[in-house]
Amino acid sequence: MNAKRIFVATSLLTLAACSNNAQERSTGNLLNPNPADLAKAAPDEFKVKFETSKGDFIVEAHRAWAPFGTDRFYYLVNNGFYDGTRFFRTLPNFVVQFGLHGSPAVSKAWEDKRIPDDSVKQSNQAGYITYAMGGPNTRTTQIFINKVDNSRLDAMGFAPFAKIIEGMHVVEQFYGGYGDGGRGGPNQGLIREQGNGYLDRDFPKLDSIVKATIISAGYSKAVK
Repeated sequence: MNAKRIFVATSLLTLAACSNNAQERSTGNLLNPNPADLAKAAPDEFKVKFETSKGDFIVEAHRAWAPFGTDRFYYLVNNGFYDGTRFFRTLPNFVVQFGLHGSPAVSKAWEDKRIPDDSVKQSNQAGYITYAMGGPNTRTTQIFINKVDNSRLDAMGFAPFAKIIEGMHVVEQFYGGYGDGGRGGPNQGLIREQGNGYLDRDFPKLDSIVKATIISAGYSKAVK
């Protein structure tokens, strides 16, 4: 039939390869990531389920929005980087930030794994997800969820690569009573040095990611 030759843009395919995903997760090396694996392109679109201490939310990533950031995110999720990490920076009417590993050794392995900047193609609206950075070309593993319209960040080079499509109400429930780092909140340097031990001891009310899992992925392709 002629219909079979219609080009289907970004056809999302549920991963029958859940077993493949589990295999990639179990063999991924967070302490010594293979540069060839880090350089691989992510699917055009994919969804990630975050199971957290307050419930689940689902993220949809778009490689066209920010290719370098999306590729890194796909690798990190596929290899279990975010599992067990804490939402260490939750600020009312601003952002929820995470992405520092619970193991100091893993944090050390990733501190110099920087990716180039992406052009800003989407705005930092509520529910959109973006990498934290400390200047040009400094993005590594930390990301934040915009809780409100933070479009002022667009001109500063913060490029969203994904958005929450289900469960934003869960994000709104994350504990935010500790404040920002340097003003009573968790110190990022100490998180890197001491990991979850520091957070569990001094900031026990922080919410956490139980597990992040890729639940679907797809590519733009022609159906023949």
